[in-house]
Amino acid sequence: MQLTEEICKILSSKKAEDILVIDVREKTVLCDYFIIASGRNTTQVRALCDNVEEQLSKKGIEPRRTEGVREGRWGVLDYGDVIVHVFNDESRLFYHLERLWDEGNNITKYE
Repeated sequence: MQLTEEICKILSSKKAEDILVIDVREKTVLCDYFIIASGRNTTQVRALCDNVEEQLSKKGIEPRRTEGVREGRWGVLDYGDVIVHVFNDESRLFYHLERLWDEGNNITKYE
């Protein structure tokens, strides 16, 4: 859970909106947690993803893969046990990942 907390702090420090941590340990073998956050526009989505990568890289933590970051609509950073999804508002509403993974008690809003 320490990595999720660190990522949430990084996202929050750059004004990401509506940051959620979803515990998916009981639902998938892909990872233990999803972090979902929003940026106001494609530029902010790219900046949020780049900042997470940069800050974690300083600590020796590199993503296994990244997808969609350059387009700025939906960036995905795969850190193994934690997968980070950063959306622009339109894409987040369209895909609504929270709804797909919600079990009623497995979502925590980061404040």
